[in-house]
Amino acid sequence: MNTGLRLHLDQVSHAWGSLRVLESISLTARPGEVMVLIGPSGCGKSTLLNIMGGMLKPSSGTIRAEGAIADDCLNPMTYVFQDFALLPWRCVRDNVALVLENRLSKPARADRVREVLELTGLSDFAGALPKELSGGMRQRVGIARALAVRPACLLMDEPLSALDAQTRDLLLEEFVTLIGRANTTTIYVTHNLAEAARLGQQIVVLSRRPGRVREIFHVERPLTGRSADDPDLLALERTLWRIIRDDAAVAERERIDAVV
Repeated sequence: MNTGLRLHLDQVSHAWGSLRVLESISLTARPGEVMVLIGPSGCGKSTLLNIMGGMLKPSSGTIRAEGAIADDCLNPMTYVFQDFALLPWRCVRDNVALVLENRLSKPARADRVREVLELTGLSDFAGALPKELSGGMRQRVGIARALAVRPACLLMDEPLSALDAQTRDLLLEEFVTLIGRANTTTIYVTHNLAEAARLGQQIVVLSRRPGRVREIFHVERPLTGRSADDPDLLALERTLWRIIRDDAAVAERERIDAVV
């Protein structure tokens, strides 16, 4: 796998009409690093992710990607969403192969699908249909499909939020291994602070709308050396909550007032 891109954001702001969503965001995602974006509801995390992935042009500011793209990279910026987006009539093998069709020869396609199914622990389920899989397994297929294109940057928008708590915890353990092995630049959006502490090498805390960078934490530890009961990570999780708690309460009151 390639080591990924370096992404620079300089004074990025965005508005939807008169609604300011992001304000003066300056960040750098380093090659091979996992950057996690957290903050209260409505702070612009997903909007920022789309700007970083080139899906959305910011209202102002600049974003720059640096680094060579490996020859075997078929899609430099690749998304993984919370809904699994699998074709129900295609088996696991064919869902993964979908992103490789018309881009690789049949033998090369089969080799790459075999590789990512093995990497994600799906080899024994290659012929299964999505309806025959659990939610966690379906999301694992989504990860395999994303890794099949050997992305330079992996963009993940709350990929575990649609799962029950037990499945989420189990799949998080696998994410630590998978993302570590892929060694690609990863931008990960989540509301879950335990996920942020376990996966983040750079954790960016955004304020409530308009989202600004409140604080950045750097966790200089390899992903594979982290565990759910690590006291340092549990302490980091508590620190993150203390920072966003007040903003989260205000954002929730604003949401309720808007509904009422």
